[in-house]
Amino acid sequence: MVDVWFYHLEQRTLNDVLPDLLTRTLERGWRATIRCGSPEKLDALDKHLWVFDEASFLPHGKTGDKHSHEHPVWLTSGDDMPNKPNLVFLVEGADPPPPDGLERIIDLFDGNDLDAVSAARLRFKAAKDAGHNVTYWQQEENGRWAQKA
Repeated sequence: MVDVWFYHLEQRTLNDVLPDLLTRTLERGWRATIRCGSPEKLDALDKHLWVFDEASFLPHGKTGDKHSHEHPVWLTSGDDMPNKPNLVFLVEGADPPPPDGLERIIDLFDGNDLDAVSAARLRFKAAKDAGHNVTYWQQEENGRWAQKA
């Protein structure tokens, strides 16, 4: 079974949190796929990952790019994962992929959106019922993560 971690975003936004999580992923030598709930979110994240920090960027590709298997980070709003990731990030309520070959799935959801929280609860229950190792992380007021379940 795969580790499934739920990140409840309350103090910081996805755009604030995702670059740090991706940097840590790459530092481990892992590859990542980000599954977006819509093509619009994919385009917004693609732009953000190039400019989030004046001193750096996160190398990545997206659906439609050439050499898709070479990208350490892949963005998609579909099922494609040509970079053979160790880790998949789910944003905007994207469906999880089959866990085969994955080390971890991270489900990031907006804690200020009641519909997103309700949907995340259902995904949490489904992952737990499927026998995955499920962990729930919530942001504290200082923005740090605290494991709650």
